[in-house]
Amino acid sequence: MDVVLPPIMISSGLMPTGSLMKSLIHISNEVASVEKLPFSQFRNISTMIRRIKVLSFLFEDIRETNSPLPPSSLLCLTELFSVIQRVKLLIQRCKGGSSLWGLIQTEFLSNQFHALVKEMGGALDILPLNLLNLSTDTREQVELLHKQAKRVDLLVDPQELQRREELLQIMANNNQKNSRNKGFVDFVKVKEVFSCIGLRSPLDYEEEISKLEAEAEKQAGTGGLIVVSNINNLISLVTYSKSVIFIDRHKEEIKENFKQLSASMNRNQDVSSSSQSILSNIPDEFRCPISLDLMKDPVIVASGHTYDRNSIAQWINSGHHTCPKSGKRLIHTALIPNYALKSLVHQWCQDNNVPLIENSTSSSSKFERSSSKSKLSEKGIEHISSTKAAMDAVKMTAEFLVGKLAMGSPEIQRQAAYELRLLAKTGMDNRRIIAEAGAIPFLVTLLSSTDPRIQENAVTALLNLSIFDNNKILIMAAGSIDSIINVLESGKTMEARENAAATIFSLSIISDCKVTIGTRPRAFSALVGLLREGTATGKKDAASALFNLSLYNANKASVVVAGAVPLLIELLMDDKAGITDDALALLALLSGCSEGLEEIRQSRILMPMVIDLLRFGSTKGKENSITLLLGLCKDGGEEVARRLLINPRSIPSLQSLSTDGSLKARRKADALLRLLNRCCSQSHNAVG
Repeated sequence: MDVVLPPIMISSGLMPTGSLMKSLIHISNEVASVEKLPFSQFRNISTMIRRIKVLSFLFEDIRETNSPLPPSSLLCLTELFSVIQRVKLLIQRCKGGSSLWGLIQTEFLSNQFHALVKEMGGALDILPLNLLNLSTDTREQVELLHKQAKRVDLLVDPQELQRREELLQIMANNNQKNSRNKGFVDFVKVKEVFSCIGLRSPLDYEEEISKLEAEAEKQAGTGGLIVVSNINNLISLVTYSKSVIFIDRHKEEIKENFKQLSASMNRNQDVSSSSQSILSNIPDEFRCPISLDLMKDPVIVASGHTYDRNSIAQWINSGHHTCPKSGKRLIHTALIPNYALKSLVHQWCQDNNVPLIENSTSSSSKFERSSSKSKLSEKGIEHISSTKAAMDAVKMTAEFLVGKLAMGSPEIQRQAAYELRLLAKTGMDNRRIIAEAGAIPFLVTLLSSTDPRIQENAVTALLNLSIFDNNKILIMAAGSIDSIINVLESGKTMEARENAAATIFSLSIISDCKVTIGTRPRAFSALVGLLREGTATGKKDAASALFNLSLYNANKASVVVAGAVPLLIELLMDDKAGITDDALALLALLSGCSEGLEEIRQSRILMPMVIDLLRFGSTKGKENSITLLLGLCKDGGEEVARRLLINPRSIPSLQSLSTDGSLKARRKADALLRLLNRCCSQSHNAVG
């Protein structure tokens, strides 16, 4: 948005007068008919449109006269065409770009419009109005436009400047909150500013985030670190604000909570003597087993025991990988917030007038500092600080949403699961942070929800989280497999079932997960069911999951028993399903077990289809076709080999692949031709 618009060169010698006028009328009408003007640069755009409407009257009059034009008028019209083209481009950028970034760039954009008006006035300097046969009204309007364009002043909307200052202040507070926990973000003010530039619904916020991300990507190569840092800060602000403003219907209550938190953080932290006497009577269940102090931020470790976040973080950071209380080894080091206990602790503190100061962020930052001290250096370069600010915003958002998952109403849980689903969609850091905030166990619980949207959002969020490899282990450790299979079998929506299949595919990338899932025969039956009933995407997800699971040899027989083979053969003929290559790859893999080999050999319709795929299939399809045929002809496959030999298309196709196919196809085609040659020789010898 901040790149200077280049002049568009047009030669009047290459564009006849008739074509030039037609083009001018067309482009001026396009600009004049622009609807739904953006909030940013509204006054400049609307004024510019009025000017171009006047010019469109000029162009119409000139076309209607149909008389030769003086050379100077041709030059003027050519210049006007260039100006209007750039006006159109600038308006499109204002409409299609980020509203917030447009507000930040308001003076720069205003200068762009001002420069274009000046160019318009310069072009009109050489327009010989007295030589043109124009109506009196058109002539007067063009003369007035010319005078206004020559003396026009730069127009920067004072309201936009005010909103920009308010936005910059909000960004500054957000950065302080992210980096030092000192700022206070007034979300009522945020909502007011965002609403003024057209951001009023969750969808508006999502679109704005996408536009900001696109702007950040565009600026990464040319805009400099500070520009990219500012855009990243805007992304973090919109992401966090969207969660806070729309996740809870009781917005005034949220505002009050944040004010109370800010006030409590600024109060003197000294505990009075009366409070100290109360602290000596802390219930044992509220004491951290490590420090024996009140657990102000209780978290659950992998063993199931609860500790204060600060204490257990220091324990793990010092190199321990066991639970201090049970001595058992921790299968992961994620610290999952214990919201139920935290709520009880808060209530006890309120009842006994004990000040409660959150330590989760400070302890967490200590944990991060110890693992990467260089990242928190005050002299770190700009993009590192901006990345940390964005990650801090994601962390706050994730913790806020997990809290709603834990204690919200079904409506709140539905929205929180949806927000986590979106947040986990992009970025490995986001997926790691969400898991560390303790989202996984709550999402697994929501898989059994009777609300279709909650179930769908929960399973899709788990799918997105599982892309991060360490989260695969956490999802498995949360006892999710049976719940995911339940959704796969009888999910409330087809999308939930399909995303459950995709989740199984993602989890089964890890070898141990293949084994664990393989002990559940229901998983294979449910995947085969989706292979039969799902959409094209669902069939592909199911086939991919079955393929991944079948890479573990012990699972191949289970896939065959579930009835996959006849369905896969049927899908080879189904062009609408669009999974020919996937079905063929899975059949080739299943031919590696005796049960699969026997069932595939019994099919009488498979051979002609596979031979056709040798000729017309994709590169991968041809490779899998040869692999399948080779497996069928080996070890007692004489009958299949004979059927292959009597098919007139098989040998030419194999010979073609042995010379022109991929490296893998050539190697396997040669092996199959040798096998068929031996089979043919043995047949002749038997006859002789």
